[in-house]
Amino acid sequence: MKSCRAVVILCLLLLWLSTVTGGAEGVSLRILYFNDFHGFAEPYTPYGGTEPLGGIAWLAARAQELRREKPSLLLAAGDFIQGHNWTNLSRGKAAVELLNLLEVDAMVAGNHEFDFGPEVLRKRIAEARFPVLGANVEGFDPLRPYVIREVGGVRVAVLGVVTDDTPVATHPRNVAGLTFHAPAETVSRHLGELRRRADIVVLLSHLGYGADRKLAGQVPGIDVIVGGHSHTRVDHPTRIGNTLIVQAWEHGKALGVLDVDVEEGKIVAFNGRLEDIRPRGGAPDAAVQALVEKYREQADAALQGKAGETRVPLVGENVRRRETNLGNLIADMMRELAGADAAIINGGGIRSGIPAGTIRVKDVYTVLPFDNYIVAVRLRGHAIRQALEHGVSRVEEKAGAFPQVSGLSFAFDPQAPAGSRVREVTIGGRPLDLQKEYAVATNDFLAAGGDGYTAFGDAVRSSADFALVGGMMKGEKLLYSDSGRWLRDAAVDWLRDKKTIQPAVEGRIREVTR
Repeated sequence: MKSCRAVVILCLLLLWLSTVTGGAEGVSLRILYFNDFHGFAEPYTPYGGTEPLGGIAWLAARAQELRREKPSLLLAAGDFIQGHNWTNLSRGKAAVELLNLLEVDAMVAGNHEFDFGPEVLRKRIAEARFPVLGANVEGFDPLRPYVIREVGGVRVAVLGVVTDDTPVATHPRNVAGLTFHAPAETVSRHLGELRRRADIVVLLSHLGYGADRKLAGQVPGIDVIVGGHSHTRVDHPTRIGNTLIVQAWEHGKALGVLDVDVEEGKIVAFNGRLEDIRPRGGAPDAAVQALVEKYREQADAALQGKAGETRVPLVGENVRRRETNLGNLIADMMRELAGADAAIINGGGIRSGIPAGTIRVKDVYTVLPFDNYIVAVRLRGHAIRQALEHGVSRVEEKAGAFPQVSGLSFAFDPQAPAGSRVREVTIGGRPLDLQKEYAVATNDFLAAGGDGYTAFGDAVRSSADFALVGGMMKGEKLLYSDSGRWLRDAAVDWLRDKKTIQPAVEGRIREVTR
């Protein structure tokens, strides 16, 4: 009897020890991930490609296959509800329905989750059957800092952070009253608690690959960083210290797979890869495909009309690195409509290209998905130069601030220090006069200082009667404001008037070296 009692006590002791240590010894689990989907639900052939990639119904089918093989988490690393017409026309509702069907375990908010404004985001989060994270965002209660999931007996803490550049990456009205704290400080503040409560800690990050690498070096104790924001293809995990960093490109064109073996609360082995998603790779998930078709039909019905014809492909690639014919076209259109001397827009506002042939309304909406309108601002020459310096200050990072221009030309040296890269600026064929005032067309996002364009924001705010009323700017520095019509709708009307276009790269932006 005593021996039986001793056995019972020993079993209870072992059970207690298993609970204390998390029961995580010798467990293999799988983390599946994708990021920067932007509503690209259907396969498409990237510019310069030879075959269609992506297709969320095929990604869903493959994710289910991989989940059946071992205990798994499916994580979404931000920028899902905004981007393509497929989701934009429902203001993100389509993307949330999709993520619900995929049974996502957690999602971090991306900067573009805020593009429809806080009330729309509040509705989308209420519709989600998964937590939406944003530990470093203060003032928006629907976002949770973290979630703890048990996967195959392993307690996995998923902590979410979004880029603290969000206030300049979306219109100021979309984040009014919100504070975006430094991610490193936020992660450090939560890490101690999460390490006590969980076996491993996964940071679900919408910071960008370079920022993830930096953070891993600054804040030890993160086991895995699943990243987004920079649209980086990380084919195999990067290791910084004891932290694994992964990211799965963009638009559902790849699914990330990270297998880890966990013993005593530590990752002792790992193997990771990206799986390209192609529509010829097996059968699509039927329920997801039905959802894709439902919202595609709605979008097609609204946007199938013809806007014009183009004799050449309108190139949406590399708008964050160099002059493109599509960037020239949009900048020319804005300058013409505003009656301005020049136009400066951010390459990050151009989200796709258009093949040669018929331009549909839906094509224009895909290229210009943001709720921005055309303005023209009085700027002195020194402020224009400052704006151009900012635009090329992070060209090596493919930052969205890279300028596309009209009515002006300039050269820049990418190897020079940021802030002193711009050379030989001309407007109307004449050298830029630093003291002269020029009329410069842009959009209200940049005019409010968006994407870090403080030269615009400072000029507008210095206006004696500046005001931001109902999201519309007013002030003596504003020469033109088409606040009643979104940029994409202005583009559709302009293209219909032109009928046929053939824009070219003209040497407006030249890269030089000393």
